[in-house]
Amino acid sequence: MDNFVIHGGKKLGGEVRISGSKNAALPILAAALLTRERCVIRNVPDLRDIKSTFDLLNHLGKKCFFEAGAFTVTEPGRLKHDAPYELVRRMRASVLAAGPLLARLKKVRVSMPGGCSIGVRPIDIHIEAFKKLGAESCYEKGDIVLTGAKLKPGRLRFRFPSVGATENLMMCAALLEGRTTLENCAREPEIEDLAAALRSMGVEVEGAGGPRIVIRGQSKLRALRHTVIPDRIETGTYMLAAAAAGGRVKLTAADPKPLGALIKALERSGTKVTCGRDSITVESAGGRPRPVNVSTAPHPGFPTDLQAPWMSYMARCRGNASVQENIFENRFMHAAELLRMGASVYISGNKAYVHGVEELNGAPIMASDIRAGAALLVAAGAAKGRSVIRRTYHVDRGYERVEEKLRALGMKIERVKG
Repeated sequence: MDNFVIHGGKKLGGEVRISGSKNAALPILAAALLTRERCVIRNVPDLRDIKSTFDLLNHLGKKCFFEAGAFTVTEPGRLKHDAPYELVRRMRASVLAAGPLLARLKKVRVSMPGGCSIGVRPIDIHIEAFKKLGAESCYEKGDIVLTGAKLKPGRLRFRFPSVGATENLMMCAALLEGRTTLENCAREPEIEDLAAALRSMGVEVEGAGGPRIVIRGQSKLRALRHTVIPDRIETGTYMLAAAAAGGRVKLTAADPKPLGALIKALERSGTKVTCGRDSITVESAGGRPRPVNVSTAPHPGFPTDLQAPWMSYMARCRGNASVQENIFENRFMHAAELLRMGASVYISGNKAYVHGVEELNGAPIMASDIRAGAALLVAAGAAKGRSVIRRTYHVDRGYERVEEKLRALGMKIERVKG
């Protein structure tokens, strides 16, 4: 098992190119199941989760090729309708195969993904929505089986703006001839990117990025051709790494628009942020930032995926700051690792209270999930001394060539065998 070894306390500087969005790429790759035509998706990051999707699509009957950021999908034979546990357990987003397969094959069997380190994250919102379009469901040996003989376009309202449920139902509706209206939808930029991908296949989609999405599905879709948007969470993580360690860092192939909440918080903390059309420059003295409270919310609010790196940044603030987590019920496990580095954090329910300390110190620490791992990278880069981060495979699920990019910015980091 690999570890990251970081000698922190050094300011960062230089440029780094942002990769394509993992969270946008995953549903778009699943959308390739909607057509028999050859699909090409570009700017796909080379990540563990993408490789898991590669394996799932191949299992379902597709033939995938992944090279130089381009993901090509063909369909040489018949599709299968089952996504087994041994594949789903590796990546929760495998459940996104349900919508396309249900619409196309009228039947899908998906293993229940279960819980994960940041919370239970049930898929009941997906299932309720499929039923509103006429699907029938049952549970068999840990799997959810959906049948769609009576599936038809319609109107439904999500009880919570779930990103995954919005994506699943958009893909299902794309292959139902007629008009489907989805209300209380997730508004994340990844939803807009999926809508753009579906339009390339001949689907009419209106309202993506807002609470109401109207889809006029087609009985047959053409080939998917699409370029994935930049990863806003990777972008935000590097912004916070630069703010915490200090220095001047320019992020290219980046989109500032979806990061308004983070940019506002950084500026309030004393970090300078300059935005170009497709770039972001962060300048920080590397001293102790002003305390800024954040509270996570669905987009356009402060992203839950940046809550952990933000806490690392606030660990050295001049005063007291709070971090409230409103999306997942168990997303403060990184706090215990920050305590090992000298941080002062108190957890009460869904709120963390951070008392800023003069400095963090290197320590052996362990990542519990993707974004907790990112938080530890931010903290270790700003800390005095040597840190060893274990369970780097979590970070590899969401950050492409992370140690190479951080080295390019001047961080002293290496990957070693544990």
